[in-house]
Amino acid sequence: MPRPSRISTAPLAVQLLREGIVESVHQVHAAVADSRGRLLSAAGDADHASFIRSALKPFQAMAMTSTGALDTFKLTDKDLAVICGSHQGLTSQARQVFGILWRADLEPGCLKCPTPPGKQSPLEHNCSGKHAGMLAVCKQQRWELSSYLERSHPLQKQILSCFSGLLEMPSDEFICAHDDCGAPTYFMQLRQMATLYAKLASGENLAMERVVRAMTHHPEMVAGPQGFDTELMHLTGGEILSKSGAEGIQCLSRVGEGLGLALKVVDGSKRAKYAAALHALRQLGWISPDIADTLAETYLNLSSYKRLDMVGDISLD
Repeated sequence: MPRPSRISTAPLAVQLLREGIVESVHQVHAAVADSRGRLLSAAGDADHASFIRSALKPFQAMAMTSTGALDTFKLTDKDLAVICGSHQGLTSQARQVFGILWRADLEPGCLKCPTPPGKQSPLEHNCSGKHAGMLAVCKQQRWELSSYLERSHPLQKQILSCFSGLLEMPSDEFICAHDDCGAPTYFMQLRQMATLYAKLASGENLAMERVVRAMTHHPEMVAGPQGFDTELMHLTGGEILSKSGAEGIQCLSRVGEGLGLALKVVDGSKRAKYAAALHALRQLGWISPDIADTLAETYLNLSSYKRLDMVGDISLD
């Protein structure tokens, strides 16, 4: 991936105000890149590195679109959306995941993601869609099912080859670790995450375009009611693609324009990443003031006594 000149400003700061008095502060790094890997803007350190966590899911899902597994098992865009999602374990979402397994002639017991506390089945785990998609590819390719999460498995090698190829980097340069669901996740810079999301929504690749269409047409499968990704994609009518990752990761695309935005809250706060994402989207002009204000009611105004406030700037010159 091209290494453009460094652009660095002060990090964004998310302040928790309790009746107008600052109680806590979260620091946020952010990067904006285009589909050629050029860094267009940053707040803080665009080279700040972190595990991409569940924001990798759209690229893990490309194993489905590139192998033909979707068509082999007659899976729909709605299926693909839940494969890309971090869902809430709702009955409708668990049923969608079960349908993927059923059409691939697989049992829920094949899933290696854990059963969430207080739940009855791994189908209710927020990563079950991703795992079901991985298993469907293995079934179609006649790869070993029981070891599908191993880094040496052909599926995981294919996923790594996919996103490393998009970044024009050797696959062995990426540090790998296990995500909480057991699948591999990777350590990368914010500028790299932003580039991936710029490429995802550039409209230059049919496999990625199908992922974008699935997520933006079925946002209810990507998170769920009151989920940030779901609400943002619903309100923007498919103009913005959004995918959260744990520990303060948020990645977004300007669909059709080849622009990507990646943010990392240094302390991993979930509330702060949504506030920072809204602030950045508003400053970049990617969402209207009306949409920003609507989402702020949920994600910035936390109660009658406390709210989140933003300090800092990120913009495209």
